[in-house]
Amino acid sequence: MILEHASLQVKPGRADDFEAAFAQAKTIVSAVPGFRRLSLSRCIERPDAYLLLVEWDTLEDHTEGFRGSDGYQEWRRLLHHFYDPFPTVEHYASVDRA
Repeated sequence: MILEHASLQVKPGRADDFEAAFAQAKTIVSAVPGFRRLSLSRCIERPDAYLLLVEWDTLEDHTEGFRGSDGYQEWRRLLHHFYDPFPTVEHYASVDRA
């Protein structure tokens, strides 16, 4: 299992619009082979900051399968204009889990 980690900084005043767009966009990513689950959390101290965690079967399910899909173009259209700066996405492999 691979964990995708993205720290999302949404433009000030756009949080409600972002959350509404994300509700649409999550149906796109959840249909991709290799997708397991996701969570989107909003920061308490910085309400325009979000943490997106997505579990994938393999790294390639995200980097090639999702990002190479037509659905990714729709994901980009729905969400990418909300970010400033553009998020850094990192991938983690589990070392220990309780």
